[in-house]
Amino acid sequence: MTLLVGFVIALLYSTNSSAQCAMCRAVLETEEGGVKAEAVNDGIVYLMAFPYILVAIIGYVIYKSRKPKAT
Repeated sequence: MTLLVGFVIALLYSTNSSAQCAMCRAVLETEEGGVKAEAVNDGIVYLMAFPYILVAIIGYVIYKSRKPKAT
């Protein structure tokens, strides 16, 4: 129960951060219109999606391999 409460608190706790490399920040701040900024954000989301997809596929394969086969 303590682990569950700690997990919920960790999920709900958030802090503000501004993590960005100096080169990206300089390019994105000087660019007009925000086209490059949108492209960088899309790239981040694209790269972030693959680990979740891989974990989901691996979890599905493990689930299917452990599930007893119906006869």
